[in-house]
Amino acid sequence: MNSGLDSVTAGIVSDLGFVEEMGRVRTFLNGWIDRVGPDLKPLLEWQFVEGSKYFRPLTIFGCYRAKFGGKNGADIPDAMIRSAAVLEMMHNMTLIVDDILDHSDERRGIPSLHAKFGQLPALMASGFIVAEGFEMSAEDPHDIRLFADLVKRLGVAECAQWRLRRQPLGVADWEAIAGEDTGSMFETCACLATRDDSLRKFGRLIGMVYHGCDDVGDVKGLEGLGGGGEEDLRDGILTLPASLAIQDRTICDMFCKPEPSLEELEQIKHAMIAQLPAADAHLDKLATDAKWQAQTQTSDPGVLVELVDYTRELSRR
Repeated sequence: MNSGLDSVTAGIVSDLGFVEEMGRVRTFLNGWIDRVGPDLKPLLEWQFVEGSKYFRPLTIFGCYRAKFGGKNGADIPDAMIRSAAVLEMMHNMTLIVDDILDHSDERRGIPSLHAKFGQLPALMASGFIVAEGFEMSAEDPHDIRLFADLVKRLGVAECAQWRLRRQPLGVADWEAIAGEDTGSMFETCACLATRDDSLRKFGRLIGMVYHGCDDVGDVKGLEGLGGGGEEDLRDGILTLPASLAIQDRTICDMFCKPEPSLEELEQIKHAMIAQLPAADAHLDKLATDAKWQAQTQTSDPGVLVELVDYTRELSRR
C-alpha cells in the first residue's frame, strides 16, 4: 500500500506528527476502493494514486489537536479519520470536474482521469465518489450537513468564478472568490474537526492562503504560455496576481477582452509576474490573520501556526 502523499506533504505530515493518522486515512480509502465493483474500481485506483497533497485531512487533524489536545494529547478517533477520508473524496470529485472543464490531460504527472478513461466514465466516477461519501456519513447528521453545504457552496463558487472572468475586478473580489472556492473546503475541515464554528474563520483564511499560493505558483510556472497557469490566463480567471496586475488600465483592457491575442496574453503574463511581490505580501497578511485566529480560538495553537507557515511556503517551492 502506498502512502498516497506527495513528497512535500509527507515531510510536513512527519514534522507535525500525523504520520500514523494519515496512514489510517489511506487505509480507509484503500479499503473502500477494494470493495468497489469492477467497472469503477480501476478509475478510483487511478484517481486516488500516490502524489496527493492531503492538506485537507492534515487541516482536520491539526484543528482537532489544537482544540482537544497537544501532540501528546488526544488521539484522533476513528470517526475523525472517516470524516477526513470523506472530505478527501469530496475534494477529488472537484479535481475530476476541474480537469474536464480545464481540458487538463495531466494531474500529478500522470494522465488525468478523463484522459485515461474517457469523459463519461470520469463524470460518473465523480458522482459515485460523492454518493459513497454521503453514505459513509449517513449516521452522522453533523457531517452530512457540512458535506451538503460544502458541495452546494462549491457549485455556486465555480459558477460565480466563471461568470466573473474577464471582469475589471480587484483584490477584494479575489478574496470573495477564494474564500468560497477553496476557503469553503478548509472551513469544512475546521468544523468537522471541532464540531462547532470556533475555527471556521481560521479554516477560511488558511484556505485563502492555499488558494493564493496556488495562484502564485501557477504564475511562476508560466513559460511562454506553456506552464502551469496557462488555463487561468487563457480563460481570464481572476487569480491573485491578475487582480493586482489589472489595476493598470492598459492591462485591464487586454484582460477583459473576449479573446486576447497571444501578444496581449504575453503582456498580461509579464504584468502578473511583476505583481508577484505584492501578491506574496498579501498572502503574508492573510497568513498572519489565520495565525491570530488560531491563537485566539484555541488553547494550544502551535500545530495550526506551523500548518499556516507550511501552507504559506507552498508558493515559494
